[in-house]
Amino acid sequence: LKQSQQPGNNLKNFNSCKLKCWMEFTQRMPVTGAELAAVIGATVPTGFEHTAAEEVREKLGSASRISRDRGKIYFEVPARSLPQVHRLRSVDNLFVVVQEFKDYQFEENKEDALKHLEDLVKKLPWTDPLKVWELNNSLKKKKTKRKKHNVQSPASREKLSGGGGEGGADQNIANAQEDCAQNPAAVDGSKAGDGETGEGEEKVLRFRVTCNRAGDKHSFTSNEAARDFGGAVQEHFQWKADMTNFDVEVLLNIHNSEVVVGIALTEESLHRRNITHFGPTTLRSTLAYGMLRLCDPQPTDIIVDPMCGTGAIPIEGAAEWPNCYHLAGDNSPQAVKRAANNICSLLRKNESKDSSTALGVPLDVIQWDICNLPLRTGSVDIVVTDMPFGKRIGSKKKNWDLYPACLMEMGRICTPGTGRAVLLTQDKKCFAKALSRVGHIWRRAQTVWVNVGGLHAAVYLLRRTAERAEESRPRW
Repeated sequence: LKQSQQPGNNLKNFNSCKLKCWMEFTQRMPVTGAELAAVIGATVPTGFEHTAAEEVREKLGSASRISRDRGKIYFEVPARSLPQVHRLRSVDNLFVVVQEFKDYQFEENKEDALKHLEDLVKKLPWTDPLKVWELNNSLKKKKTKRKKHNVQSPASREKLSGGGGEGGADQNIANAQEDCAQNPAAVDGSKAGDGETGEGEEKVLRFRVTCNRAGDKHSFTSNEAARDFGGAVQEHFQWKADMTNFDVEVLLNIHNSEVVVGIALTEESLHRRNITHFGPTTLRSTLAYGMLRLCDPQPTDIIVDPMCGTGAIPIEGAAEWPNCYHLAGDNSPQAVKRAANNICSLLRKNESKDSSTALGVPLDVIQWDICNLPLRTGSVDIVVTDMPFGKRIGSKKKNWDLYPACLMEMGRICTPGTGRAVLLTQDKKCFAKALSRVGHIWRRAQTVWVNVGGLHAAVYLLRRTAERAEESRPRW
């Protein structure tokens, strides 16, 4: 600019130089997270929608809206909060909302209804949701890159993560936003992509449409809606349809007259985060989190899962409540072995994050008999467990003897007056009968109805009464 003001340079040259400088500055200037906000949809364990909403409010400072279709919540966050969104413990899958229609009027004729869904594609505000999707992809790529370089020196790791800690993840978002600002075509229309395939050649995105439909007043099937809506998406963006090896998953959620169009932000459910060795009835980590949160763990609490299976509950507890001590056990040696392997996997995962702070987890696993636990009377603060349903493990006939004996033994080890238990079962009739037999020890405080693998189950919050439990034999 100073050179253009020298004698001999006219005003036209000065204005041209000024415009060039301004364009270069605006192209280099990153888009801030505050300028790009997103409405995030999250699928959560049915029955624990309010638990998920509370977690979002506590950790992200955002208010959530619970969908009329159970098992979903919606909340708005700035793009810079995407790393924190992925660290939520109560959500299974995440997607960015393109647009929501609370009272969509479907045509009675099937052809007309599907034609209207096709026409909808061209009217939807795709630009910002696609930018959020691209930022989310950049975050995943940088995370994978850090994993590949985790054998480098601490200085190199710090450089890769942008300084380490949460700031590093936020810096990844800022870098991705700068890339979007410099190449806005990368997330707009047919130019949308996750990188280049060759020398300056843009990658053609592969996509699929997934339709989740509920309600009996629709003239079309889920597959028909996905097929026709997907055809319109392909024509609009010139993407390539691929049902298995896809880059973008467009979601079409229809619940009666409610329609939500979104773009998936997770490739697989977040509930698989802790488990590497699965058993016949492995509990989802997100459901385990909801159960643990229900009993409100406090620092120094001793939390026991006496029928731990593969260890989903205690592993989730140790990850989220490290100031408590978690003890897991099972009568099956194979289950104990799987739980121990999952704990080892968690330790290796923690070491790969930061070897300088990986000091282990406050968790032990042991083989024992649920009806004769090697624990002192009144020594436990909380019991959280997934009780046998009597389908894949045990039988409903055996539950009539097992449930009362379990509740008595849990009552013995729990602290009178302050102890609590959170128990999951689908055998509700048997549990109600067993609870009536031990009403002097346990008082039911809350019931949460949940869906577990298509089964209608219940999570019971019990509070320990002040009455002392009877001991059938001397304890240590």
